[in-house]
Amino acid sequence: MAVRIVGGVALGILSGHLLTSCMTEPVTGRKQLNFISSGEEIKLGLTSFDSLKKEMPVSKDPALNAQLQKVGHRIASVCSNDLPNAQWEFVVFESKEANAFCLPGGKVGVYTGIFPITKDESGLATVIGHEVAHAAAHHGSERMTVELARQGLGNYISASVSEKHASWLSAATNVYGFGSQLLGSLPHSRLQESAADRIGLSYMARAGYDPQAAVQFWQRFAEYDKASGSQTPWFLRTHPLDEARIKDIQKYLPEAQKAKASP
Repeated sequence: MAVRIVGGVALGILSGHLLTSCMTEPVTGRKQLNFISSGEEIKLGLTSFDSLKKEMPVSKDPALNAQLQKVGHRIASVCSNDLPNAQWEFVVFESKEANAFCLPGGKVGVYTGIFPITKDESGLATVIGHEVAHAAAHHGSERMTVELARQGLGNYISASVSEKHASWLSAATNVYGFGSQLLGSLPHSRLQESAADRIGLSYMARAGYDPQAAVQFWQRFAEYDKASGSQTPWFLRTHPLDEARIKDIQKYLPEAQKAKASP
């Protein structure tokens, strides 16, 4: 894959047909530029998940596993149109970290550390809906596309600095690296996180869970976050501030309620 610089602006040009690779995010309708094919994305997800299962201990807790299988398959059943080639697998990993993920291809991992915060099926549905939304919206490959473009602009800066002023190169590259992350990658990540919240609300509602439970989950998570003493400044966070996230979720509730499955 090649990157070409035109008129002082870095334009990631992988091929003619890739330039037209626009995708539409489910639920939000946001347009995305994505250079990575669905098949390539799924292969990466499957390979990564196989590696994780070898590297991380898998929980043998029957209650946690049963709850994840039940909630996971309910969420999976309502997003098949958005992720048609998924090979669903739900695994509980032993870790104190309060986290979860869904890799391309429908590979879902949930850490034992998040179950005290989810508390029940609805709380877990909030988490699974959010993580599955990332996969269904192809956020991973979208981030890869953004990174390709970012690297292309970085290469342009390196090539543009005169050899006569080689001492500027390190400083220019460092400033560019920080600036592009602050102004580009981090806000883009927060945009994806907010989109996953909105899409996930729709998924959990369509699976028969009350989307209002998402507000309660994120309130509990905010308390956990505060207790953990995170000192990361808001402008360097990849996730929205807890207060802003809860406010946005409350705004999306009417939309999710409309999608709620009939009893």
